Amino acid sequence: MTTLFRRENDKTVCLLCPHYCKIGEGKTGICSVRRNTGEAIELLTYGVISGYALDPIEKKPLYHFYPGTNILSIGSYGCNMRCDFCQNYNISQHTLAGYPSHTEPEKIIKEAQGALNNIGIAFTYNEPVIWFEFIRDVALKAKRKGLHIVIVSNGFVNREPLDEMISFADAFNIDLKAFNPDFYKKLTGAELEPVKEALKQIVKSSRHLEITTLIIPGKNDDDKEMAIEAEWIAGEIGKDIPLHLSRYFPMFKREDPATSFATLKRLYETASKYLNYVYMGNVASDVGQDTKCPKCGVTVAKRTGYMIKLQNLDQKGKCTACGTRIFRHFTSFSSSIQN
Repeated sequence: MTTLFRRENDKTVCLLCPHYCKIGEGKTGICSVRRNTGEAIELLTYGVISGYALDPIEKKPLYHFYPGTNILSIGSYGCNMRCDFCQNYNISQHTLAGYPSHTEPEKIIKEAQGALNNIGIAFTYNEPVIWFEFIRDVALKAKRKGLHIVIVSNGFVNREPLDEMISFADAFNIDLKAFNPDFYKKLTGAELEPVKEALKQIVKSSRHLEITTLIIPGKNDDDKEMAIEAEWIAGEIGKDIPLHLSRYFPMFKREDPATSFATLKRLYETASKYLNYVYMGNVASDVGQDTKCPKCGVTVAKRTGYMIKLQNLDQKGKCTACGTRIFRHFTSFSSSIQN
């Protein structure tokens, strides 16, 4: 079991993420939800739920993990980053001393088992890493019931805790917020390198991985930076890793205008030179939504919003035109909704 803290003189050092917060007794770290009791680190939000919904798996976004299914999504409060553009700031930057009542893991698992076309549980909305103990307790019990576990994270986590998360998770979507260290330092209060290492660690484990980059005008929308990001993904972790380029909207402390469709499409075209599967998110357009076979070009998934039509695929998720494996995680339900 992962060691989550160590004593250092009169402080307790949290070992969960690369901040290595040195926390005085009675105080919390950067995430605001992990408190030094004087003897250990206590998770203040154990079982505290901020959001709870049955979502299409594509909303995570995961386009290549059991497409056409649903997943029960839950989140809590707090984050180990301080992104001034946060799209979920009302829960991620929530720092009130008191929290609502707790929900037991068994209740969540029961809900997941009874939900329509549901493949499992996704930990999302706020940063799951800081909710480590609760996620572990839910996931281990849920796995015994045949449920899949999805983690939607910023990837700012230390190697040992991530190893344990990998042991009980089936899929990850990691926010790669930009591909320059200055962006991370100035806009998130974190660092880029640990996130890159986390991405490589997940891929090495053979767990399913998809990546999301939120495109902010004037901050991470440079063509050259996107080319470097996409080339790194292709070279270091694989050209088949899906990359989602998501449209930013003014939120929290940032008032820049929303990302233009033209900017998103330009970066989509740049990334597509290096990667087989690039998608555009948060846009009212079908452009950049479909999945095409990288070998023969046949369309195998057409998407409108979160509605998906799977086609030209066999029962194992292979392209029927050329036999290329497109979806490694595929269900009988997925194949049954083809038209």
